[in-house]
Amino acid sequence: MKKGLLLAGAALALLSAPALADGPVLKLGHVGDPGSLYEATAAEFAACVEESGAAEVQTFGSSQLGNDEEMLQKLKLGQLAFSIPSSIMSSVSPVYGVFEMPYIIKNRDHMRHVRDEAGDTFRDAAREKGYEIVGFWENGFRNITNNVRPVNVPADLEGIKLRTPKGQWRVKMFQAYGANPTPMAFSEVFTALKTGVIDGQENPLAQIYSGKFQEVQKYLSMTGHVYSPAYLATSSRNWNKWPDDVKQAVSDCALKASDFAYEKSAEMDAALIDEIKKAGVEVNDADKQAFIDASGAIYEEFGNEVDGGKELIEKIQSLDSTS
Repeated sequence: MKKGLLLAGAALALLSAPALADGPVLKLGHVGDPGSLYEATAAEFAACVEESGAAEVQTFGSSQLGNDEEMLQKLKLGQLAFSIPSSIMSSVSPVYGVFEMPYIIKNRDHMRHVRDEAGDTFRDAAREKGYEIVGFWENGFRNITNNVRPVNVPADLEGIKLRTPKGQWRVKMFQAYGANPTPMAFSEVFTALKTGVIDGQENPLAQIYSGKFQEVQKYLSMTGHVYSPAYLATSSRNWNKWPDDVKQAVSDCALKASDFAYEKSAEMDAALIDEIKKAGVEVNDADKQAFIDASGAIYEEFGNEVDGGKELIEKIQSLDSTS
């Protein structure tokens, strides 16, 4: 009887467990630490794809599979199914640099309109380089932390050694503000802050908190200077070999995860300021208009240097329903 009960229990467990996908196992790598928006969005996407039965998505965070640059190369080689690049995409194609323009994205509804009405511009640009952008996710609105002084206006950045992601426009922007920008992989930032190699960095609150930067920074200045999309990316090589049911499930779930990311990030932003304050970090609201006033030259340079750049800026700005 005992054996029969065990067998019956095992059968019930099998019936109640979610069905395993019959399709391929797809690895997704990202640089987000535990508790990050990247981790939450990747998990949401993976669960959705698995529920479809078309494939299984395995996620690897904390730069386990490499930094953003390395993972983009692994996509090209077919060694990785997905990664979640953000600012680094401006080094893949110049059109992504439009998201480096200060304050060009006003809010998440604005970004939704860009995703839905101008997304093909960015998908086509990536495809020319051998990548497929499957989804527009979120990194978030970026703010500045440092160990030198509170940052209220651009002049307060004078001489501060500030980590930025790789990408020429972010570097140029902070040079124009008077900082000393230093491109660096995200996985290296905590140690560089702790040892004083750099004075500060700029990231969305979810990345700041999950990266534990509040443990090694004195000041958080709410500049909101750039909104960084994140992208669910694969390579054309990967995409073209997947069967239609996998492509459909991936596309549908990437869109669902996009809306999840926008909602989750807004929740995290509201909660994390208090958590960062509790860690002993001094928080101030920056004078955003002063930063906007100091940003005209970077817009002009992008419009002149990037083919179609002026028109792209105008297109993105036209999709802001609040203006």
